[in-house]
Amino acid sequence: MSIKKKDPDRFDPEVINRELLQFLDESPVSFYAVKNMAAELEKAGAGRLTETGRWQLEAGKMYYVTRNDSSLIAFRVPAGSFSDSAAPVSGNAAGAKDAACADGKDTPAGFQIVASHCDSPAFKIKSNAEITVEKRYITLNVEKYGGMLCEPWFDRPLSVAGRVMIRTKEGIETRLVCIDRDLMIIPHLAIHMNREANDGYKINVQKDMLPLLAENGSGEKAGGTGSCGAPEKDAAGRFLQLIAAEAGVQPEDILDTDLFLYNRAKGTVLGLNGEFIASGRLDDLQCAYASLRGFLAAEASCGIAVHCVYDNEEVGSGTKQGAASTFLSDVLHRINGALGGDEEDYIRRIRTSFLVSADNAHGVHPNYTEKTDPTNRPFLNGGIVIKYSANQKYTTDAVSGALFREVCRRAGVPCQTFHNRSDMLGGSTLGNISTSQVAVNSVDIGLAQLAMHSSYETAGAYDTAYLAEALKTFYSLSVEARGDGSFRLR
Repeated sequence: MSIKKKDPDRFDPEVINRELLQFLDESPVSFYAVKNMAAELEKAGAGRLTETGRWQLEAGKMYYVTRNDSSLIAFRVPAGSFSDSAAPVSGNAAGAKDAACADGKDTPAGFQIVASHCDSPAFKIKSNAEITVEKRYITLNVEKYGGMLCEPWFDRPLSVAGRVMIRTKEGIETRLVCIDRDLMIIPHLAIHMNREANDGYKINVQKDMLPLLAENGSGEKAGGTGSCGAPEKDAAGRFLQLIAAEAGVQPEDILDTDLFLYNRAKGTVLGLNGEFIASGRLDDLQCAYASLRGFLAAEASCGIAVHCVYDNEEVGSGTKQGAASTFLSDVLHRINGALGGDEEDYIRRIRTSFLVSADNAHGVHPNYTEKTDPTNRPFLNGGIVIKYSANQKYTTDAVSGALFREVCRRAGVPCQTFHNRSDMLGGSTLGNISTSQVAVNSVDIGLAQLAMHSSYETAGAYDTAYLAEALKTFYSLSVEARGDGSFRLR
């Protein structure tokens, strides 16, 4: 099954991949991913809310709110009121009871939620980062963020992006910084000096993974003017000066930083027939971007569409902006309140809501086919992967799996299944963490990829369009609970 590229009502794989790759290139860290998604939402007419302000919502409008500049939740308020117990929101369509949304039981509209994450494994730059080596080199002190494959970070151009907190006349503010040039490299030790390099060498992050930033003494010009071209000017302190210049401030005005290395290699389409895409940060920006596109393309429904993108999934989600935080619960409570609902209305809405936890999945690897479960074998370009785990590392059960399969059927999109091998431990994701805060029916899904947590990953060129199409359908539906184990999709 394939998505017809000439169908104007469906996502064109070539177009959406081109846009995805641009989004990936412009989103080296979570702060920029959120900034770029916010820009797309505002371009589509969404209004920005703040967590500290009062929310006045209008029927039929889109809104978004951010937390920590690294997590984002967007939602669409349906037209009309939703139950006799909830006062209508303001707007031209408010107060007009939508007969199509009435169900006899007068159940409040539920939330149709897709949750993904925008962080990826990387190296975070430590405080007081510069290290002078043999009075000749400047390296940077870094530490691991998340569980990455370290090897692919060697011997490739890297740069730095993140945020700095600066002192201003009014107080303290955030500035995002991205050094948009090849800046540093983590050089391998030559095979002649490490004959065990190809025999399972154990990488020591504190020793092996420090990026080379400068030749000490290179100053503003390479080579210097000393005898035989030897450098004369000390380069110490230049890294902070570079970051300050990018932020438009003096070094002494920088109070603190959250800075990360990122791979400078741009994303691309490859394969004999252009059937693969490769880029950094496909996990999980591929899902986050497909969710955004599905959200923006969806038709209005009786349900309340919610596009949720968390930070810090790669380090356990236990932050104020992670899936274990109250961010989603806070937003859903405030939407319910703005619709005139009380706490009982909120509980009723939650019980008829549905969460799609979207985080990429492991595809069958051509060189390691034995690493995949013998009967559940997802492939790149095989469609959306529904993930199962008996120990609930993935939240999918018969109920949520059936619901999402029906969504895929209505969208005309293929789906496939993933289980870990029974003798191998797998990872976990957002679903079971999110539902500990908001107890809704939930399914864990993703797109099949190779080299997960590498600095450069590979996925299927058709799957982005598949997911965007399925989520467009999901956001356009209202999933109504008719009782335990009984649902209606409309």
